[in-house]
Order: sequence, then C-alpha cells, then structure tokens
Amino acid sequence: MAHYAPERKAAAVQYSPQDEALFSKISWRLLPLLIVCYIIAFLDRVNIGFAQLQMRETLPFSDAAYAFGAGVFFIGYLLFEVPSNLILERIGARKTLLRIMFCWGLVASAMMFVQSTTVFYILRFLLGAFEAGFFPGIILYLTYWYPGPRRGKAIALFMTGATIAYLLAGPMSGAIMKYMDGLMGYRGWQWLFVVQGLPATFLGLFAFFYLKDKPEDANWLSADEKSRLRQLLDDDEALAGRGTSHGSFGALLASPKVWVMSLVYFLVLGATYVMVFWAPTLIKSWGVEDVFTVGLLSSIAPAVTIFAMVLIGRSSDRHNERRRHFMFCCSLCAIGAVVLVFTQGTLVLSLLGLVILTVGQSSATPLFFAATSEVIPKKIAAGGIALVSSLGNLGPAVMPSVVAFVNTATGTPNASLYLVAGFWLLAGLILMAVVKTRIVARPALATT
Repeated sequence: MAHYAPERKAAAVQYSPQDEALFSKISWRLLPLLIVCYIIAFLDRVNIGFAQLQMRETLPFSDAAYAFGAGVFFIGYLLFEVPSNLILERIGARKTLLRIMFCWGLVASAMMFVQSTTVFYILRFLLGAFEAGFFPGIILYLTYWYPGPRRGKAIALFMTGATIAYLLAGPMSGAIMKYMDGLMGYRGWQWLFVVQGLPATFLGLFAFFYLKDKPEDANWLSADEKSRLRQLLDDDEALAGRGTSHGSFGALLASPKVWVMSLVYFLVLGATYVMVFWAPTLIKSWGVEDVFTVGLLSSIAPAVTIFAMVLIGRSSDRHNERRRHFMFCCSLCAIGAVVLVFTQGTLVLSLLGLVILTVGQSSATPLFFAATSEVIPKKIAAGGIALVSSLGNLGPAVMPSVVAFVNTATGTPNASLYLVAGFWLLAGLILMAVVKTRIVARPALATT
C-alpha cells in the first residue's frame, strides 16, 4: 500500500475566551437536538437485536434470516447515502432532515406488521434507504459550524447519542417487550417498533423549524459573532490546506486515500455492529433469561462509555492528533473481545470485557470522522464524507451474516470474537501506518 507524505507535527490550538464562549453558544444551540435525533436513529437501527429475542416466538426465522435482515439495512444506506449528502449541500440541512426523519419514522413503525421474511427484508432495506444521509449529513453540517481543532469534541458529543441510545435501548426495549406484550392484541416486539419509530417523524418536523442551514442564517448569533466564526473557519481551512479542491469528484474516486479510509471504516463499522446486534444474544448465553434483565445488563457498558468518549475526543482536540488516539481505541476493542472469550460464563468478568470493548468502539468512530473531515478537500467534502461512510457501511451489511455462519459452524461465539478483535486491530494499524491525516501545526488564533 502506498504511503503518503509524512505527517507534520501537530500543535495544540488555543482559542480566546470569547471564541470559546462562541463555540459553547453554538454547541448548546445545535447539539442537544442533533443528539436526540441520533438517539432515535440508533434505536431504530439496532432495536432488531432486542426484538429478535421475542420475535422468534412469533416468527421463527433462522439466525441467517435475522442476520440478513440486520445487514440489508446497510445496502439501502450504501445506495442512497452519497446522493443524500449532495442534496443536503444544495438544499440545506433543514429540508434534508425533514425528508429523512419523517420517512424513516413511518417505515420503522411499519416493522410491527412484519409476518414474513420478504416483508422483513423490504422494510429493513427501506429503513436504510430513508435514513441514508443522516449521519454523514450531520458530520458535514458540523463542518459548517466548527473549525478542525474543535470538531473532534463536537463530533464526539454528537455521537454520544448512539451511546445514550444503547444505554436506553436495553432497559427500554426490555420493558416494552415485557410490559406491553399483549396490549391491544399486539406482541411486545410490535410495540417496540412503534414506540421507538414514530418519534423520528415528529423530530424531523421540529428540526425543520428549529435549525438554520448555515451560520449566516442564524438569528441567534450577532453580526460580530457571525463575522468572527467565518474568520475562524476560513483561517482553519487555509492553514489545513483544504481551501480548494485538487480535482473533480471523479478525481476523489481515484484517490487511494478515500479507498483506504473506506476500508478502515468498513472494518470499524462492521465490527461495531456485530457486537451491537449480537450483544443481547451474547448476554442471554451467559445464563440471563429475562428480556428485561438482558436489557438492563446491556446498558452498563454504554453508561461508562458516554464519559470516556467525550474525554478521548477532548484529548484528541487538545493534542490536535487523531491517529494514535484512534489506535488506542482499537486496542481497547481487541482487548475487550479477548476478555469476552476467556470469561464465558463468568457474568461480572464478561460484563467487564463488554465495557472495555464498548468504550473503545464508541470512542473510535468520532476520531475517525474528525480525521476524515480534515483530510477531504472542502469543495468535495459533501460527496467525500458520504462516500467513505457509504462504502464503510458495507461492513455491517455483510459481517453479521459472516458471524452467524462462523457461530453456526463452530458452535461457539469465540471464533467470531477473535474475528472482531482482528478487524479492530487491522483498522487501527492501517490508519497508523498508511493514512496520514496531515493535521498541520496551527498557531493560536488571534482574537478580534
């Protein structure tokens, strides 16, 4: 594999108190809503992992069928992610979020009517198609408001939504399936899809009226604040060497850097969703039968992770460095997976391994996208970020089925856990050895 130019030593960036106050104002305005939206997105994406615990009593699909249904979501994601981000750049985040969230909420709720594998696969595909563009769209949207040295923390804060969702998903899903089972003649798993799906539709409507497409439209920023923010963003682009594109989007497709970043994300996301989809089943295999208890135990790891991922993102920003922080997180994932192999049947130690793994995987993704947003030229960032994200989403499309095959062939989850550990280590090593993020030294930005 080709090596890129050596990375220049990064320097810590210091902003003035006035600049910090400006970023804080932006964060308090944007991030709470975006986090809530991501919570709902993540719930709708992964609740199949919990629902299948009860769906099997009504719909005796095979493990392969559930795995394929979990993975086909990402095929829809792959096909529509890049077009969605290009449309966002043209029409703005407000209209894009309205389209995405309104439609995915309806499709997610329609999962309650699944009676056959065909309908199951179609609805999972449509859910991915409608949700496509949400995550890379938000990453792109954040680049409109934060310069590179503040972007790692902002992305990490946004992505706490996934961790909060995973924290809520267990107890909430378990409670819905247990206590709403039989209500109005519907099973608990059917209510699960409605209760966690419909909020997306209403949030899409709210986001349309609440958000602004770009800083210049923000009536909650003063003229001086808008001017200062534009200066900070422009200075950052110039210092990072991303102010202009060195070719068309077609040239981006020909860049080895994009394909290597996509490979890294393929490994990252594939390994992550293997654990997300199979964690409830794994916990149940430790001797925990009650679905509500499974949900409660699955929330322990995310509770720890919320704090860890923000601290790691803040450290990455403070040191203006992504690669070594990313490798550290990948190593945590591998260690956690190996701990799970050797502690099967010991509940406390197995939960410790799951915590270590979850801290690593939740903290790694914000670092990856912070680096990606700094590598890709600004003028092709919309398509570039979405392309990396969409190609990476092939990982969750195929890996759950691979793991289901490995587990069936070996009769134990140990082989697949080693496989997950290998994916994480390979992702970290590729980013360390090949992809140079070129985070250049930046002087402290002067105040106005």
